[in-house]
Amino acid sequence: MINIIFFGTPQIALKSLEYLYNSDKINVLAVVTQPDRPAGRGQNLTMSPIKRFALEKGLPVFQPKSIRKEPDIQNELRKLNPDFFVTFAFGQILSQEVLDIPKYETINLHASLLPKYRGANPIQRAIINGDKETGICTMVTELGLDCGDVCLREKIEISEDMNCEDLFNIVSEKSPELIEKTLTGIINGIITPEKQCEQGACTANKLCKEEALIDWNKSAKEIHNLVRGIYKSPSAYFIYNNKIIKVLETKVKQGCGKCGEFVRYSKEGVEVACGKDSILLVKVKPEGKGEMYARDWANGLKK
Repeated sequence: MINIIFFGTPQIALKSLEYLYNSDKINVLAVVTQPDRPAGRGQNLTMSPIKRFALEKGLPVFQPKSIRKEPDIQNELRKLNPDFFVTFAFGQILSQEVLDIPKYETINLHASLLPKYRGANPIQRAIINGDKETGICTMVTELGLDCGDVCLREKIEISEDMNCEDLFNIVSEKSPELIEKTLTGIINGIITPEKQCEQGACTANKLCKEEALIDWNKSAKEIHNLVRGIYKSPSAYFIYNNKIIKVLETKVKQGCGKCGEFVRYSKEGVEVACGKDSILLVKVKPEGKGEMYARDWANGLKK
């Protein structure tokens, strides 16, 4: 059995933890996850999906505020004598002292085809930039931004209408087996991690609030990609009658008109002129209201 400690926090990492926990090749010794955070309207402290699963299975749970600065937790992890650390969307930077704890390596699952989209938002950036494919990689964690040697990679196609939630789900589904193959491959000497080529390297910077505001001077295709890329998190939006209108689903249409002008209403939705072509708003979420079809929102404006 390969003994691991799993580091992760959000939902996207849960299937990997479940798979490794149930594997007859892997023994999960403990879980490291972010501290409980306030969530929802009541801002009640909420545990991560990773912590919830670990507690259900009776696994030890560690929740450092910053694992680099907490030697007591480092010592507890050291006592468990893990072969590997496995990290997947953990949300904290590891120090060399932490990386030196496991017998072999710290293996990270990164949601891009490295060296492209190193950093925090590879899934969203791939869609926002209109990429036709992305993927997942397992890599040996080193100090630095996603610069370690790559163990295995798998490509994922991005369709024209796929949004970030769809891609998150695909990444979540495909990651568990790749992680297990990586761990067993390193132990058995089948896998030799390869250095990343720096050609094509780029960073997937964190999204800023300003990026979510739709600029109608951009092409319809660019706006469509933005809507897909930040679907519900945080959502692309525009301002209408001093209200924030979040845009959840769109289609690219041929057409012209003054940028930002509503050029057509139909059963399909509301068509807005852009810098190039026009975009059909299919689903929106007006400020203070729930998700609705854009045609219904438009009809409400006429009343």
